[in-house]
Amino acid sequence: MRARTRPVFQRSMATSTPRIEQQDTPQGRTLMVQGAWTAGDLTARPAWDALTAQLKGLDKGQSASSWNLTGLEKLDYLGAQLLWNHWGREWPANIELEDAQRAVLETVAKFPVTPVKKTKADWRAPLVGLGERLFSFVDHLRSLVRLIGQLLLDIIRLIRHPQEAPLRDFSGHLYHIGATALPITALVGFLIGVVLAYLISQQLRQFGADAFIVNILGISLIRELGPVLAAILIAGRSGSAITAQIGVMRVTEELDAMRVMGIAKGFRLVMPRALALAIAMPLISVWTTIAALVGGMLAAWVAMDITPSYFINALPAAVDLANLTLATSKSVVFGLLIALIGCHYGLRVKPNTESLGQGTTASVVTSITVVILVDALFAVLFKNVGV
Repeated sequence: MRARTRPVFQRSMATSTPRIEQQDTPQGRTLMVQGAWTAGDLTARPAWDALTAQLKGLDKGQSASSWNLTGLEKLDYLGAQLLWNHWGREWPANIELEDAQRAVLETVAKFPVTPVKKTKADWRAPLVGLGERLFSFVDHLRSLVRLIGQLLLDIIRLIRHPQEAPLRDFSGHLYHIGATALPITALVGFLIGVVLAYLISQQLRQFGADAFIVNILGISLIRELGPVLAAILIAGRSGSAITAQIGVMRVTEELDAMRVMGIAKGFRLVMPRALALAIAMPLISVWTTIAALVGGMLAAWVAMDITPSYFINALPAAVDLANLTLATSKSVVFGLLIALIGCHYGLRVKPNTESLGQGTTASVVTSITVVILVDALFAVLFKNVGV
């Protein structure tokens, strides 16, 4: 009866280190293949290093030696592939093996695995990569400009036909983006105010300028840290949600269904989110700033004995109203940019989960980067306002 072919030849349940032993016989040198030549035994680092070193030291000319595989305990396709590659992908002239072993080796010979050749480093690769990134940036910028133009047209349509306004979508986004973000923004703002007040108090106390903590906290929190901190939190929280929502619609082919039904994506998806975030962002910024000022006021009371009543009375004189106006204006711009970037990456998601994850990550990173860049631009352009 012919032996049944199995993927793994097993002679006994015991395992041993894979190795090759040389034996001199009257017919010449015989290479005895011993041990367990399986994936589990060969992938062990010490066994693999020792076996590869032994194979390199052997003579690859099969005419000078005969091979004996009958002493193998276990053999699978990985071990057979290792032997087949060492033989130069040809059968040795003298070989002794069992039927099951021959079946495994014949399968490996029939379906060879060609090792991947290492490609040489090309000096043009960095230039090609730079060019691809540049073209990708231009493509993203062009799509974002197109999205801004479409938003302006949708706003004009909304003004001309207010009865068509997607009020339910707008109110839902306003609640999810604005109201549900109040606890986390208040907590983070309060802690930032406490930390900032403690750090400033350590420096002001050295010069006896305790009273100036109101000026420093007021200017830094109202003008810069409050709006930027709120924008970063909203970019990570709501910007990613916008991209994920629209991206899932791409994966589930809802966007294709909207196009077939004649529903404008910009009017029903982009515009409600952009307007909701543009309205909610200034309110969240003021809320975060108030929480940070409360935290700084309490920390100043504890660390420097500056009472809350003095802090509240000195704050209007220390901070000009123009700083609050500037911060509110920046927040509106931040909200629009975060919403547009989130929608932009959501609409570019491909119908697979991997693209969805990449788009969400890129949306958050781009939103935070743009917020910081725009804040720096505002700081340069309005450096004489409120100072």
